[in-house]
Amino acid sequence: MKLYVGNLPYSMNGEELSGAFSAFGEVASANVIQDRDTGRSRGFGFVEMANDEEAKAAIEAMNGKDLNGRNLIVNEARPRPEGGPRGGGFRRR
Repeated sequence: MKLYVGNLPYSMNGEELSGAFSAFGEVASANVIQDRDTGRSRGFGFVEMANDEEAKAAIEAMNGKDLNGRNLIVNEARPRPEGGPRGGGFRRR
């Protein structure tokens, strides 16, 4: 199950995120989303856990938990919408 983790401390990296969730089970992957231009954290990331029950336990335990002065937001990640405009691009007409 893939989890969305929001309100992360800006200093956190993928390794630290994985470590925070490994207490609840096997973490298949963990990544902190970074700004394309600056390379700095955008304050959210994703954790993929191998077992759905462990992922649900992680949601229960970590959602609202204080981590370095920030209350985490943890829930099941929603799939990206397919198609349609993504915005942010510059089009010359």
